[in-house]
Amino acid sequence: MIIKAEFDPIGNAISNYFFKKDNSPITVTSVVVEDEQLPPDYFFRSYKNMPLLERIALKNSKGTVLDIGAGAGCHSLHLQKSNIDITALEISELCCDVMKNTGIKKIINSDILSVKDQKFDTILLLMNGIGIAGTVKGLNDLLAHLKSLLQPKGKILLDSSDLMYLFEQEDGTFLFDINAKNYYGEIEYQLYYKNIEGQPFSWLFADHVLLTEIAEINGLKTKILEYGPHYDYLAELTQI
Repeated sequence: MIIKAEFDPIGNAISNYFFKKDNSPITVTSVVVEDEQLPPDYFFRSYKNMPLLERIALKNSKGTVLDIGAGAGCHSLHLQKSNIDITALEISELCCDVMKNTGIKKIINSDILSVKDQKFDTILLLMNGIGIAGTVKGLNDLLAHLKSLLQPKGKILLDSSDLMYLFEQEDGTFLFDINAKNYYGEIEYQLYYKNIEGQPFSWLFADHVLLTEIAEINGLKTKILEYGPHYDYLAELTQI
């Protein structure tokens, strides 16, 4: 699966910023949080302007590396400049065109589940990259597939967040609907950019306990490398 330009809010925003210096924001909508404005220049941030968790992940990227959901390629470009054998994977045709013009050498325009018969030492899913799983079941399927792409001593590096803070009450307790059909980290989003309306999609935020459980089911052990400032964390998954 790839995303064509006419259905791609993020790709159009990244392309217009790169080629036209147009920093018009992407509008991110959800039923659980207020609308957010995301400026496309954020996808072009330098290493020193990246969050700590991303910098730690890049420092721990060794051997052949696959950057899933590369976007504008800021992580891939940093690794390439550090002489790392990096492949950028991205479903957006427009983003792939931008990465080509930034000088990234290895680019795959595809979704991750279509990548087969390749092996990597490090697989990156940054900016809550496991969100592409969409659901808890999707996370199980995603990790099973990623394991098939790992070298025997390879690792998956990912950051995610526990959204329990959205349910915190004034007294410090947390109120959850125990009868809810879905896991509280499965969030429905829709993106808008200028006159382009993206398709609604589910994005997964997994707490580290859930991640550990699903990883173990798939023969992967989880190590938390670092916690961020707001319920976020960086995890390393390796084969058991």
